[in-house]
Amino acid sequence: MNGKTFVDTNILLYAHDSEAGEKRQKAAQHLQELWISGHGVLSVQVLQEFFVNATRKLAKPVLVAAAREIVRAYGAWVAREITVTTVLRAIDLSGQAQLSFWDSLIIAAASEADAAILLTEDLQHGQTIAGVTICNPFID
Repeated sequence: MNGKTFVDTNILLYAHDSEAGEKRQKAAQHLQELWISGHGVLSVQVLQEFFVNATRKLAKPVLVAAAREIVRAYGAWVAREITVTTVLRAIDLSGQAQLSFWDSLIIAAASEADAAILLTEDLQHGQTIAGVTICNPFID
């Protein structure tokens, strides 16, 4: 592992959710630090989920053109494409770690990208799965 940090959809969403308050500030700060360091990574799955949720599910949705630009910008962080091998690994992780398939797919993608950390609030803070340590950036 080399200090790379994989960003889950919820972190990206909070950073662009005008209603997210303190979580918006913390998420945006983490993303800015990752831009500066060059250690941010994510997957196409994260970008897809971000676009749908940002434009349809937020109390104040992000305009499609703005969400498209965010997806384009963060596309630079896509380290590897999700392959059949990634999906099969996610299926195995799902059973081993008793996680949803979608969470397992995020972990599999993070592991394949050689990320040391997964920023998310959806999994147990401090837990390490497939060599990736879960970090909830909203825990003080």
